[in-house]
Amino acid sequence: MFRTFLGLLLAVLLAPAVLAQSGYRIQTGDVLQMEVLEDPSLNRSLLVLPDGNVSLPLVGTVRASGKSIDSLRSNISSALAPNFAAAPTVFLTVGQLNPVTQAVNNAAAQAAAANVRPYGTVAVYAVGEVNTPGRLDVQSGTTLLQFLAESGGMTKFAATKRIQLRRADKKTGTETVYKFNYKAVQNGARSPVIVLREGDVIVVPERRLFE
Repeated sequence: MFRTFLGLLLAVLLAPAVLAQSGYRIQTGDVLQMEVLEDPSLNRSLLVLPDGNVSLPLVGTVRASGKSIDSLRSNISSALAPNFAAAPTVFLTVGQLNPVTQAVNNAAAQAAAANVRPYGTVAVYAVGEVNTPGRLDVQSGTTLLQFLAESGGMTKFAATKRIQLRRADKKTGTETVYKFNYKAVQNGARSPVIVLREGDVIVVPERRLFE
């Protein structure tokens, strides 16, 4: 859970820099960070106004909306050049995205984080008379018996004598079916050690009448 949260946090925090480096086009409401190497007194945050412009000292307004970071940086350097012996060195980054872009980016980051699988796990699937059907991520090395014990259990209609583990071989296109008598294990029988693998499907059929 911590790894997932950390991944989401980093995705959100690093989004402006990533967008800027990938050809992001500046939009109204963005906040840009400007630094001028030759004159630190010009360093400041620049808000892209509703008309698409930013206001600069010594220059006035410069069109920003729709431009890339590199393009606007070049424009600002050229606009400031008459105030210096040579065109100044300008550094420009996206400090904060406008609310709409930020919301979209957060949603994308959350979707990505939701698909992050915890380290050292395999995805297995449970169907039939189980309390928690669907895909479940379990720790590598988990056995079928351990899975049945920790996955939420089975319903009262489960045929516990006829549990199946179905394992597909993608290379050969065949499927191997392992039968597991959970009822016998409950009564003291030795349990076969079946270690779960990626893609295994555990099928718990419905109990027959008088079974």
